[in-house]
Amino acid sequence: MSLWRIAWRSIEQRGIASLLTALSMALGVMMVIAVLSISGVVSESFRSNASLGYNMIVGAKGGKLQLTLNTVYYLSQPVENIPYEFFLEFQPKAVRDRQLRSSLRFQAVEAGGLTSLASGLVQPDPVARAGFLWMPDVFERAAQASLEMGRDGKFSAYTGLAIPLCLGDFLGRFRMVGTTTDFLDGLTFGPESDRKYTFREGRNFQADNPEHRFFEAVLGAEVAREMKLRVGDTFSSTHGDPEGAGHGRPFTVVGILNPSGTPNDRAAFVNMEGFYLMEDHAKPVKHGESDPHGENEQHADNEQHADNEQHAGDEQHGEEPAGHDAHGHAEPADLKSVRPILLEEREVTAILVRTSTPTVTAALKNQINEGPEAQAVLPVLEIYNLFESIVRPFQMLLLALTGLICLVSGVSILVSIYNSMSDRRHEIAVMRALGANRGTVMTIILLESILLSLAGGAAGWVSAHGLNAIASSRIEAQTGVTVHFWDLAPPIRDLDVWGLETIIGRASPEALIVPALIVLAIVVGLLPAIAAYRTDVSKSLQK
Repeated sequence: MSLWRIAWRSIEQRGIASLLTALSMALGVMMVIAVLSISGVVSESFRSNASLGYNMIVGAKGGKLQLTLNTVYYLSQPVENIPYEFFLEFQPKAVRDRQLRSSLRFQAVEAGGLTSLASGLVQPDPVARAGFLWMPDVFERAAQASLEMGRDGKFSAYTGLAIPLCLGDFLGRFRMVGTTTDFLDGLTFGPESDRKYTFREGRNFQADNPEHRFFEAVLGAEVAREMKLRVGDTFSSTHGDPEGAGHGRPFTVVGILNPSGTPNDRAAFVNMEGFYLMEDHAKPVKHGESDPHGENEQHADNEQHADNEQHAGDEQHGEEPAGHDAHGHAEPADLKSVRPILLEEREVTAILVRTSTPTVTAALKNQINEGPEAQAVLPVLEIYNLFESIVRPFQMLLLALTGLICLVSGVSILVSIYNSMSDRRHEIAVMRALGANRGTVMTIILLESILLSLAGGAAGWVSAHGLNAIASSRIEAQTGVTVHFWDLAPPIRDLDVWGLETIIGRASPEALIVPALIVLAIVVGLLPAIAAYRTDVSKSLQK
């Protein structure tokens, strides 16, 4: 009979004790593999989210990490807002001039004429305006000079793509993001930045839709699932906090994204124009600024005026207010009367910038940071710094704790075998009397320890990967990382820091579990093996 079979028979004789000992080792190994798998999933998720489709975030001066967490992951709170005109500095001349024409200053210059420009004041001057009706190009040039029109934005030469973000509202516990159509149409993601956002249902929102005007929304996959919203449904956001006051103006869901494994699965994207038109979202124009057409008050009251008209009309007829959505929010009587707000009323929380070439990134960052208006951060750098300074040490701590659990499980093997030695002295003496030497007896005990350790390790490995397979759909929905039963944990990148990379290569740490368990079993089995080695045959046979 082989020594392995003798060791296995010995384990079978102590079935319950051996089962419990192997179970403790299985739990330890399962926890080690679970931590390794979680570490791999988190690492892959960080790597995926580090490829954002842009390489710079511009926002108000403040904490760099806070700006990154708020903009990329929709965590923390916005630092502050920056003027919309600063965003226009990333735009070419045609785009910049078109948007500057919607400013109060441009309208005031048109109404005031050259006299007001020369005095440095912008006040209505109909006489001066009438005097130059025969040369409108003079007024055009005057307006351009007043607003620095007719030029490219000073950062436009460095910019390949610039997307504004407006944050502050919530849909349930999820962030609502006011932006432009470029966010979902122009950005890519994934480890290689080669994936585009796709729609499970519907389409991207439009800049000005004939039916819904500026009030269209696209939901991330997680938002749609949890809030139970579909294309065609309407919702209203809460201001500043998930439990804050609700807005009356509803948005219509026109699209739902496929899961991407990015934080955008947990965000609701709305047309930025509609975001501005909600109550308390427009920046108040300072007292004394001219408003030649009275449009400031009109835009500030766009939402309330339309709702009040509808409500008053219904009350006059003794009816319930019509035009309410499924959540009881009043809808505007006439969306066609709603116009975008003026430029001075606009602010943005952040600007996502993809530079024209990587070589200009540092120069653009320095130029923005040297100015008083905003700061530029490199989100990939901030994400990796966060990962290496906080997430990675926490993962290594968890790995160390689970390693200690395995060590405790190994000690339980030692205790189990050692406690059985007093009952097995007669058995060992018989083996010695039949011709087995001390080394053979000692080897059998060590093999018994190894079998218990490997059996528990195998059970723990199967259990851990089984749990991964069961949770794979949930893991993919949350992180975008696919985990199957046979997928091994990725290499631990810290090993090169410890100088072990050349020793064990870049293999999965799960490949080290088998030799580690064998070494542990030999170490913990030495004490009972030595006890068996020292067994006195004559005394044991007399008992």
